[in-house]
Amino acid sequence: MPEKRTHILIVGGGYVGMYTALHLQRRLRRELRCGQVEITVVDPQSYMTYQPFLPEAAAGNLEPRHVVAPLRRILSRCTILNGRVVRLEHAARLAHVRVAEDELRDVPYDLLVMAAGSISRTLPIPGLAECGIGFKTVAEAIFLRNQVLARLDLAASTQNDDLRRRSLTFVFVGGGFAGVEALAELEDMAQYAIHYYPSLSAGDMRWILVEASGRILPEVGPDMGRWTVEALRARGIEVRLDTLLTSAEGGRIVLSDGSAFEAGTLVWTAGVKPHPVVNATDLPLDERGRIRATAELTVCGVPGAFTAGDNAAVPDVTKPGELCAPNAQHAVRQASRLAANIAATLRGRPLKPYRHAYAGSVASLGLHKGVAQIYGVKAKGFPAWFMHRTYHLSRVPTLNRKVRVVADWTLALFFHREIVSLGTLQRPREEFDLATGHQEGGRGDGEAG
Repeated sequence: MPEKRTHILIVGGGYVGMYTALHLQRRLRRELRCGQVEITVVDPQSYMTYQPFLPEAAAGNLEPRHVVAPLRRILSRCTILNGRVVRLEHAARLAHVRVAEDELRDVPYDLLVMAAGSISRTLPIPGLAECGIGFKTVAEAIFLRNQVLARLDLAASTQNDDLRRRSLTFVFVGGGFAGVEALAELEDMAQYAIHYYPSLSAGDMRWILVEASGRILPEVGPDMGRWTVEALRARGIEVRLDTLLTSAEGGRIVLSDGSAFEAGTLVWTAGVKPHPVVNATDLPLDERGRIRATAELTVCGVPGAFTAGDNAAVPDVTKPGELCAPNAQHAVRQASRLAANIAATLRGRPLKPYRHAYAGSVASLGLHKGVAQIYGVKAKGFPAWFMHRTYHLSRVPTLNRKVRVVADWTLALFFHREIVSLGTLQRPREEFDLATGHQEGGRGDGEAG
C-alpha cells in the first residue's frame, strides 16, 4: 500500500455504487482504519433503491421504506456526500459537486468509480413530458399507487361519463420488466380495490400495454413472453404489440395503429439511457453515450478510473462481441469484481475480468402470479412468483431490510390490502394554503368548502 492517503470517489449510490463501497469497506478494513484510504460516495439521495421491489411497493404489498437501503447506515466507514456531480475533470482528478443551489464543492480524488446509473429514455412525443411519469424511483411508485386509487375515487364520485371513462383508463408504454411488472401489480391491486366501490365494476377499467416490438419480456425467452401476453389478455388487459405512442397531448392518447382515446394515467417505461452526468466528464463514450469499459471494469485508456452498471459499456466475455445487459443481476456482480480490482490496484496485483453467464430472469405479474426462465428452466404462475420473491429477497441488502420485507409479506397473509389514496402527500401545503387564504379562490374565512 502507498504511504499517502488514497481517496476513492464513487459517483452514484445505486446498485454499483453502494455495493462497490460495501465490498471496499470489507476488503480495505485495515487501510480504512489506519487512514490510508478514504472513500466518498456522491449521490443526490441518502439511500439506495432496490428497484425490483418497486412494483410491490406501488401495489401496497411492501412498505416503501423497506425497499430502500440507507447509505449512511450501511456505509459507515465511507463519507456520504449528498449532491450532484455537475462536472468531472479526471485529468485533474477533480469533481465539481453541487450540494445546494448556491454551493458548489470541489472534491479532489485519486481513484474514480463512475456508477451514475441511468435515467428513463424518452422520445420527443407531443404531450409526453406533460402527461407521462416514469417508474424508476420510490417517489414514482408511491405517486402511481396514489394516482390509481385517486382515479377510482374520482370515477366513483363523478356523474360525468366521459370523466369516469378517462379516469379509469391506464396506459403503460414499454414491455420490459418495469412496464409489465408495474402494470400487472397495479392492475391486480385495482381489481381488489374495485370491490369497495359499489358504483364501479372491474369491466369499467381499461388497462393498456403498448410495446413497439413484437414481443414483451425478451429476457424470459419467446415462449414465456408469448405466455405472458396471453395471461395478461386473459385478465382483460389490452396488449398492443408493434405499436407506438405518437401523441399524448392533453391526455388524449394516439397510437400508431390509428386508435385514439382519453386516459387519466400514462406511464413511460420504454427503456433507459446513461445518466447525463457522463456527458460532463472527460471520459471516453461509445455511440450510445456509455462510458467505454474494459472487461476488468476500468475505463478504456484512462488510468485510475473504473466503471460498471447502466452507464458503462462492459464487454461480456461469455459472449464475445456483445456487451453486458443493463440490469441488476450484472450490476450487483460487477460491483463485487470492481471492488476486488480496486483493492488489487492499491496492492499492486493484477486485475481480473468480470465474468458472469446470464442466469435468467423472473418477473412478478401480481399476487401469486409470475413468469420465469432460470438456466433454461421455464416456470409460470405461482412457482414463478415464488421464485421471484425468493430470489429478490436474497438480494435485498442487509438483514434489517430482509426481515422487514418478510414481515410485510407475512402481515399481508392475515390482513386485507390497504386501499387508501394519500395523493395529498404530493401537495403538503394545500390545507395550510387554504387556511391562510393563499389558495387560488380560497376564502380564508374558515368555512367548509
